[in-house]
Amino acid sequence: MFEGKLVRLRALRSEDAAHHVRWRNDPEVVRWAAAGDPCFGPVTAEAIALGFETMLRLSPRESAVFTVEELAGGRVIGMADYRDLDPYAGVATLGVTIGEREFWGRGHGSDALRLLVTHLFGAYGLRRLELDTWSGNERAVRAFCRLGFHEEGRRRSAVLVEGERYDRVLFGMLREEWTAPA
Repeated sequence: MFEGKLVRLRALRSEDAAHHVRWRNDPEVVRWAAAGDPCFGPVTAEAIALGFETMLRLSPRESAVFTVEELAGGRVIGMADYRDLDPYAGVATLGVTIGEREFWGRGHGSDALRLLVTHLFGAYGLRRLELDTWSGNERAVRAFCRLGFHEEGRRRSAVLVEGERYDRVLFGMLREEWTAPA
């Protein structure tokens, strides 16, 4: 378990599945989190349960999904993950989704991402972390830049959201660019 200023990251539990079903079936959450990616969209409880079985068995050396809880009340508000961890190259891909709308724009996602970055650079000694979003998600772009990620490129017109084309914006951070919180 990792604790920040606003949130804690804890291991995923099977009882978290109900939250994931709700978030994955909320069109606004899907729109901002996955830019309309149909793989992230509406799912059944059975599909989430099968996915959870797999996630709970994965080695943390490959990937991990954490539940994001708010510190103030312990409420489950989202998820954070890393995947594609390559210990040889020292690289991993990150993601964060705050599924509870009332927590959007209040710093909880940034705090969760900060905890994950600190953990991966510290515990695994990684050299580089990556993440991406779509150009229409300006809140995520600003948050990533505030945390120290640098825009490294764009896949032009690679995302389709509600009939509109957007760029996929790619971000990276090197270990020496990270300033761990005091």
